[in-house]
Amino acid sequence: MVDRQPRPDGTILAFDVGGRRIGVAVGNTISGDARDVAVVRMTSDVPDWPAIDHLMRDWLPCALVVGDPRELQDETAMPPSRARARRFAQRLVARYPQAPLWLIDERRTSIEAARRFADGRAAGTRRRHQAERLDALAAAIILERWLRAPEQGEPWRPELAVP
Repeated sequence: MVDRQPRPDGTILAFDVGGRRIGVAVGNTISGDARDVAVVRMTSDVPDWPAIDHLMRDWLPCALVVGDPRELQDETAMPPSRARARRFAQRLVARYPQAPLWLIDERRTSIEAARRFADGRAAGTRRRHQAERLDALAAAIILERWLRAPEQGEPWRPELAVP
């Protein structure tokens, strides 16, 4: 059984890790709200750490959430996208040890982000040139999931690391 950490109160940063971009969202455990804030470049599986450092300084999160791209048919499979997200989480924990980290199932968040983006375009609140922000919108959905049901998140532990 996984030891569950208590959910911290305050600001949370969430990350949707992709091969070229990392979507970033910020939320608050008190209000339960989350919103997309940034897209950080990823080059050869190396994130733009100065950009992430800047976000960490600006938002001073009390915890971090990383989307865990599980497969629909096999939750234990380790496809490249999942290994990439786990490596990123491992590096976040090493770089920012003061902030506890949770992994949360991110299945179907890209579909939901695309739907929300399309709805925003139809309502006139989003523009075509903002399509890159889909990754950040997916991070906001990941964070919303964690805020609604933190018990479904998996606290980071060393055995979750991948080479």
